[in-house]
Amino acid sequence: MATFSVVQEGPVNALALNRDNTQVAIGGRNVFKVYAIEEEQFKEVYNLRSSKHLNLSFSCNDISWSSTDDNYLATAATNGHVCVWNLTKMGKAMQEQVYQEHKRTVNKVNFHSSEPNRLISGSQDGTMKYFDIRCKTSVATFVSNTESVRDVQFSPHTPHMFAAVSENGSIQLWDIRRPDRCQQQFTAHSGPVFACDWHPEMTWLATASRDKTIKVWDLGNKPALESTIHTIASIGHVKWRPLRKYHIASCALVVDCSINVWDIRRPYIPFAAFNEHKDVATGVVWRGDPQVFLSSSRDCTVFQHAFKDASRPASKANPQGMCLNNSGEILYASRVSVNANLLYKMTGLISVRKSSSATLNTSDQFHQASSTIHQFKTQLSQEPKCFYSLALNYVLSGRTLSEMCEHNATVAQEHGKTYVSTVWRILKTIYGDEYNQNSISLYGSKNNDSLSHNNITMDPSTDTDKQSKGGDTPAAQFSGGDEETEAEDQNDGVGFTSYSNFKLGMPRGDFFFGDNELDIELDGLNTVPDIHNGIRNTNHIIEPDWTLPNEAFNIRHEIQNHSPPPEQFPNQNSPDTNDEAPLPPDESILGFLTIANVPMRFDWNPSKIVISALKYHATLGDVQTAACILIVLGERRKLLTGLDEVTQEHWLLGYIELLGRYRLWNIATQVINLSWLPSVMQLNQQSTRINTNCGNCSKPLQRAGWLCDRCHASEYALCSVCHQVVKGLYAWCQGCSHGGHLAHMQKWMSQYKTCPTGCGHLCEYT
Repeated sequence: MATFSVVQEGPVNALALNRDNTQVAIGGRNVFKVYAIEEEQFKEVYNLRSSKHLNLSFSCNDISWSSTDDNYLATAATNGHVCVWNLTKMGKAMQEQVYQEHKRTVNKVNFHSSEPNRLISGSQDGTMKYFDIRCKTSVATFVSNTESVRDVQFSPHTPHMFAAVSENGSIQLWDIRRPDRCQQQFTAHSGPVFACDWHPEMTWLATASRDKTIKVWDLGNKPALESTIHTIASIGHVKWRPLRKYHIASCALVVDCSINVWDIRRPYIPFAAFNEHKDVATGVVWRGDPQVFLSSSRDCTVFQHAFKDASRPASKANPQGMCLNNSGEILYASRVSVNANLLYKMTGLISVRKSSSATLNTSDQFHQASSTIHQFKTQLSQEPKCFYSLALNYVLSGRTLSEMCEHNATVAQEHGKTYVSTVWRILKTIYGDEYNQNSISLYGSKNNDSLSHNNITMDPSTDTDKQSKGGDTPAAQFSGGDEETEAEDQNDGVGFTSYSNFKLGMPRGDFFFGDNELDIELDGLNTVPDIHNGIRNTNHIIEPDWTLPNEAFNIRHEIQNHSPPPEQFPNQNSPDTNDEAPLPPDESILGFLTIANVPMRFDWNPSKIVISALKYHATLGDVQTAACILIVLGERRKLLTGLDEVTQEHWLLGYIELLGRYRLWNIATQVINLSWLPSVMQLNQQSTRINTNCGNCSKPLQRAGWLCDRCHASEYALCSVCHQVVKGLYAWCQGCSHGGHLAHMQKWMSQYKTCPTGCGHLCEYT
């Protein structure tokens, strides 16, 4: 057998084979033909669309060929007509019967497998019509009570039974002899079911749905799910492969143009795939031979496929895989066995279990891939307990930053988190209280306040105020000599310079000369106060043009032993004595050493290091550390200019989700309240919904409106005391699910202990 095709004038919606599989009938909106299947081609036999008597009855939505008489065809039309065609007649007479009983589009027609005159149809109007083609009207009508019937199929095992699948995802089993109600009904899919097909040997029914699954149901006794095949698109048609118990073909409604043949024992990858069509396929029929089948498509082609030309997706599948659970356990599958000892040395993983997969026993050519599964567990088994304990013991608010950092560092150290403890202590050093008191921030923290406490005398000869208060020694000139200013500095605790962000408590220098102790404080080399009319202007910054006197200290007393005259020394022409020029008149009292530019100290911004540390811990999965540090930093988060809000939101939401998994609701609420991002803060504004149980059948109520899905009773919305509908506040017992008006329940429980409905439950009112 070879693969070949034929092109049509328009899209082909359906196709059907005759009894001996030598002819195929195809139909569509503009196509209705019968072809003879030859060795390597299709040969046209009938073209029923070429007749001059054309109407909507010729527009085929589905085709069924009688399995007992090759002369009869049935078609489903979009105008609601069911037509029976007799190929032995000519012209308009070929349309032997036209049934106009459906009100909407007919989706499916199906001849009985053993009775030549039995025909059934399923329509969009939610009904099924049973016809005897010898009669002018239908014999019976079956009402499905659903939106529409997508497919109907006679059972090959029970002649009087047929299956119908509906738009609401349900399957109905009907007995032809009892049209008043279905024999069985159950929900098969979460979406509309588009097709079904009975297994030729087993009591299995395959169903295809929009939920991207093919399900196999065993309908021998009670309906049971036998297998589920997961696909990449909604499935429109399914057909069991003859002489192959576990094989079924399918074609999709959208996206996927391939026709896949599945082995239900391996439901995640197709057994074989045929990719000849350029648009989605609309039908599949087998020619009685498991190696050959035909297909139609919206690309206006009809193909005969030879199984030997199929591609094998399983041969291209990756034989290796790995998964990780929340407990730190790892499952790893590979073709070859893993050296557990080597893996332990490299990663610290401990091998727990090893097993090999079994191969399938099948006569078909198939990719046999055997693999070995290893189960490992890591050394991180204490991580969940550690996370839980850290979340309970961390302090995120209510104290100073230094206290919170020190406390959290101690907690992390006690749990063996040395690196996390180090990060907390580094944050304390960088952003703690000592930083606030001894540094001027480049970001606007206490700049103006600090400038008011740096007192530098530019010209001691003119600052008579300071000379009178603080003395006239050079040391006094440097320190400002102002006792009031000194006291002010001590009270404020601020003494830092504009060129140093991290001058952590510079000590005073102690110098001893003779009997006196002099204090020299070299603070504020760049900024000086501007005192004008008794008002200190802290924003006035002048150029650093300060001077040093020739003598560092005043002479304590007159020198008694005078030095000998210069002429007594041999070096009389010393440049130090002979070349000395007289001082200018304005500097005759005290000379100055002038410095034009004071070198600026390098400004260090720790934001990049802090951000790198947070991202490092988040990458390791420790989102708890990253989120808690951001919360503790408070307003200092603004200093982390390189950290965008999207990343911060991701960390906070991740931490809140983890707290929810461990049922730490209070801490999660605290994190939300301390958040600064609107998207996180609004989590507390969302409504909290608690589903109660039905007081009649005790099933949880999952939908709004207080409607029970099981018993459909409304008694649970009634007050147990007054038996009226509760429209206000409703008080209910979590033990027996009964309740009523808040006032009525309060009054009842003040007198009695049992439930007012008489169920015998001892209710408790709190």
